[in-house]
Amino acid sequence: MIYRRGDMVMVDHPFSDARGSKVRPMLVVQSDVRNQLLNHCVVAMLTTNLSFVGTDPTQVLVDITTPEGAQSGLSATSAIRCGNLFTLHEKFIIRKIGELSAVLMQRVDDGRKLALELK
Repeated sequence: MIYRRGDMVMVDHPFSDARGSKVRPMLVVQSDVRNQLLNHCVVAMLTTNLSFVGTDPTQVLVDITTPEGAQSGLSATSAIRCGNLFTLHEKFIIRKIGELSAVLMQRVDDGRKLALELK
């Protein structure tokens, strides 16, 4: 796989009932080593619903008006849902649109640890 941990990618995300799909941004959270070995990838879902940001530590704000947010390639300020992970085949990844800074990736890692109750 050519994608790296921290890449923001556009994905043709299949609906859970398999009746269609929607193109949406997602964050690659799987390690680069695993991305090299496998033809599938673990990604975190995003949402433009910001109502839980600040009250739910598993949601990380990406504000596109900041330099770090602009680096993500997102078209709208969004929240990374660290507890909503998805494994998909690499064929569903359309392209890379940006990447997260080390600071934001650390927040994502912290949010994933909380969501998955890891130490």
